[in-house]
Amino acid sequence: MIDLKQRIATRAAQGQQRFRRVVHGSPGPVQQIDGREVLVFCSNDYLGLANHPKVTQSLRQATKTYGAGTGSAHLINGHTQAHHALEEALAEFTGRPRALLFSTGYMANLGAVSALVGHGDSLIEDRLNHASLIDAGTLSGAKRMRYPHADTEGARRQLARAKGNTLVVTDGVFSMDGDLAPLPELARIAGEHNAWTLVDDAHGFGVLGPDGRGTLAHFGLGINEVPILMGTLGKAIGTAGAFIAGDSELIEYLIGAARTYLFTTAMPAAIAEATRTALELVQQETWRRERLQKLITRFRTGAKSLDISLADSHTPIQPLLIGDSKQTLSIAEILWEQGILIPAIRPPTVPEGQARLRLTLSAIHEEAHIDRLLDTLATLRPLFQKEQD
Repeated sequence: MIDLKQRIATRAAQGQQRFRRVVHGSPGPVQQIDGREVLVFCSNDYLGLANHPKVTQSLRQATKTYGAGTGSAHLINGHTQAHHALEEALAEFTGRPRALLFSTGYMANLGAVSALVGHGDSLIEDRLNHASLIDAGTLSGAKRMRYPHADTEGARRQLARAKGNTLVVTDGVFSMDGDLAPLPELARIAGEHNAWTLVDDAHGFGVLGPDGRGTLAHFGLGINEVPILMGTLGKAIGTAGAFIAGDSELIEYLIGAARTYLFTTAMPAAIAEATRTALELVQQETWRRERLQKLITRFRTGAKSLDISLADSHTPIQPLLIGDSKQTLSIAEILWEQGILIPAIRPPTVPEGQARLRLTLSAIHEEAHIDRLLDTLATLRPLFQKEQD
């Protein structure tokens, strides 16, 4: 028999056991969670679109047309005009011939990677890639060859050893650190070795680059440099789902070869319609990205004045590095008791000894929210300094 009780106890003793809180009401910077009002600094709703009136109205209206669910996979009778229109809008927005919808970013990565490489092939990946890319590589059967975080020379060495079809995979913005991958150099090296590059832009899409087109646009990279772009719709776009964008041959191949596309019920068509509305708002309401950057600067400036160590991130992801898992949990609990929710991130999500508070900012945070957070962190400064020393 598998002793799950003992496993849970062991994980709890190591500060690794997870638990859930129950949210009442809609997304926003202030929420009712577990029966109390809390200031939230952990949402990936970077632009504050999840509860935008136009997005929610689009969802309600589309439900009247398409119903609550699709009833089948895209390849049976689940691919509606709403899905098709969203794929066309995503292709145009990303500047690529076609896009393909998936139910989640995890499924998009698993489906694309496992369809493109397998036994006898090579997968080159950053050590700090998102879990979905790591699992995609494992399940693909390709030889996984990791390089040190953001180390292009390390990637070059691995590419020199690669065999078979070779795919380089990396986050665009790393989800736990908030830093950017060195995409221009990485893509150039991959091209020199006749390898394709896949970028998971879950945390850059909608936030970075001209009109929020993402990390690739931020660096001025196109389909020739990075043939495969994965983006999620449940973060800055504010709805749910994900997509792969690339040339027509790539998308046509994935339609028939990506198992996570073939064998999954299509996302509700109403979600697709709401997403198309949100995508229009990303382009129209440029003030959201401008305000977000001002809030990031305000927080970083305040944290620096408190002598609190932050990662080198200028994205909405602002990790407060602590180190010890139990200490990180303790600080998170103190913040919770003071009405602020910032989750403690511990191994295996991050490497051993790199536990942190993963703080994220949204365009709909107010300056007063940032100031309240900084004032609270000031009272906890000795706890941070103890670990950082």
